[in-house]
Amino acid sequence: MRFELRGRGDFAEWRNAAREALRAGVSPREVEWGGQGRETGLFDEAPSPLRGEGRGEGVKHGVSNFPSHPALRSTLSPQAGREKITVNSSFIELSKSVICHCDPRRFDLCYRLLWRLQRDKHLLDVVTDPDVALARAFAKSVGRDTHKMKAFVRFREVPAKGPRRAFVAWFEPEHFIVARAAGFFQRRFNDMDWLIATPKGSAAWDGKDLRLSDEPAHKPDITDETDDLWRIYFAHIFNPARLKVQAMQSEMPKKYWKNLPEAELIPDLIRNAEQRVRDMAERGASDTAPKFHERLQEKLQGRAAHRT
Repeated sequence: MRFELRGRGDFAEWRNAAREALRAGVSPREVEWGGQGRETGLFDEAPSPLRGEGRGEGVKHGVSNFPSHPALRSTLSPQAGREKITVNSSFIELSKSVICHCDPRRFDLCYRLLWRLQRDKHLLDVVTDPDVALARAFAKSVGRDTHKMKAFVRFREVPAKGPRRAFVAWFEPEHFIVARAAGFFQRRFNDMDWLIATPKGSAAWDGKDLRLSDEPAHKPDITDETDDLWRIYFAHIFNPARLKVQAMQSEMPKKYWKNLPEAELIPDLIRNAEQRVRDMAERGASDTAPKFHERLQEKLQGRAAHRT
């Protein structure tokens, strides 16, 4: 049995295919997972509506989901659809993350775990199991990429058609995480219209609907004055005396630098860090103690004198 999936982070797409295979009793060795359904065209007819589990109300999608084809149904056994498949919630959460990974092994890995869980309900507790370990590593990588997207998206303002301000951002994720992160941006930037475009899909919010697409987007050629604000902010919070290059690059990996306006300052800041530290030492401590500290000390000294 072969499945051709779009493979762009839609858990429901894989879940529906895996459910079909499992109910038909097809072992992982007998299932082939393709990541680009358009290449074969086998399932291009009569695509089914998107069933986006966990994507919430008000979310609209510009893409179709895994199509159910008569050729596939004919391979199922007469008992197909009658047996109830149960898995614990931890597998659901784990596989939702794994499916977003860009590694082509993700579909087979999740189905292999699903197949084995039918016979070993506690499989996910065995952290040394190679399949479990790989799935957790994939999920960790997806989680880290999602975290970086939340931190490194930089919006630029564009002309708005209505009373709400409008912004566009470009981000290059490693995995298919746009849908996973979109809710965060909807909640945080609810009062403005925005579009986040990426090579792995896009998300847009207009105050009413959150629209998702898994089609690759093109990088917009836009800049605005906030780019300079980011550079000024980063230059002021950079402390050369506490510079740890490896730790900094761990928090801000180089692969994200090309889309961060403040990142262009990093090479010079690192190169000049030692000299800036020497200059600071030569200048000595400045008399810039906060005024409230002086008032607090005076008040404490006054209380001490009153007691004596």
